[in-house]
Amino acid sequence: MNDMTPVTSKPKDWESDQEVRWCPGCGDYAILKAIQRTMPDLGVRPESTVFISGIGCSSRFPYYMETYGFHTIHGRAPAVATGVKLANPDLDVWIITGDGDGLSIGGNHTLHLLRRNLDCQILLFNNEIYGLTKGQYSPTSRTGTRSPSTPFGSVDGPVNPCAFALGAGARFVARGIDVHKNLPGVFKAAHAHRGASFVEIYQNCIVYNDEVFAPFTEKKEAAARQVWLEHGQPMLFDGGLKGLALDAKALALKVVDVAGGDWKAAGVLVHDETNRSIANMLVTMPSGAHPVALGVIYQSPAPTFESAVIEQNARASEGKKPDLQALISKGQTWMVEKEPHAI
Repeated sequence: MNDMTPVTSKPKDWESDQEVRWCPGCGDYAILKAIQRTMPDLGVRPESTVFISGIGCSSRFPYYMETYGFHTIHGRAPAVATGVKLANPDLDVWIITGDGDGLSIGGNHTLHLLRRNLDCQILLFNNEIYGLTKGQYSPTSRTGTRSPSTPFGSVDGPVNPCAFALGAGARFVARGIDVHKNLPGVFKAAHAHRGASFVEIYQNCIVYNDEVFAPFTEKKEAAARQVWLEHGQPMLFDGGLKGLALDAKALALKVVDVAGGDWKAAGVLVHDETNRSIANMLVTMPSGAHPVALGVIYQSPAPTFESAVIEQNARASEGKKPDLQALISKGQTWMVEKEPHAI
């Protein structure tokens, strides 16, 4: 068993000696720093922490953390993470993936990790493009995206990562923005959750998809286009002048004006992060008049996959004595006798 007693560390203790190599201005730098600032607040140990990635720009991440790590193959980080967690459930496992790695070739693996509820944190960097392979459109690229692989504009609709996670049975779903001050708080909430924590991070690709999120991330637009959710608090934004209410007829969320700060009279909803139906509405709000939902959108803990496996194995082995020879000899076995060499 690993010693899980909280320890004191500094952000510098989590920085490896490797040169950080992303394009200048890439949002990955901000996410890396946010994680390195967050880890000391969690009281965890570097030697008990593992970062696992697949393939993509985001997947360089394990090299830059002074922890254990695996840079695996395209889309298969969830499979490796499952093996790591089952082999040593005490390890603190983080999965670093991107919209291409985690939702294209790795979509199947991500789905099953979420439905199984492995205790880990999944950080999905979403820049709506394939950056490492030079700008092809990705599963989250918007319809009409022009790229080397879609020179006339993509014709298929994009995957909504948080809607995908909820549909796969995720018990924790959150969103953040690469450069936002609230991102460390989202990481802390994800780590505190026991089970699979899915965090989508809007990450700017300065080379191939620059400013794609500007309509809601630009400083002058942020207040009116972002609603940061907090459990038990009203869903207010734009300095408290607007809020989200339920349109009972359409079974959807609508934007309402809040007069004189009386959000109750305006019908503004109080955020209940255990309400999956409202969570689905929050992650599928149409762009335009509606804000982007950020923070912890849904959280409802359930037994973890590895705890169920460990319990099952304990029941299966109860009262039994380990005997490798008996296991090898079980069933149809035979002895091959040595025969004399033919002359």
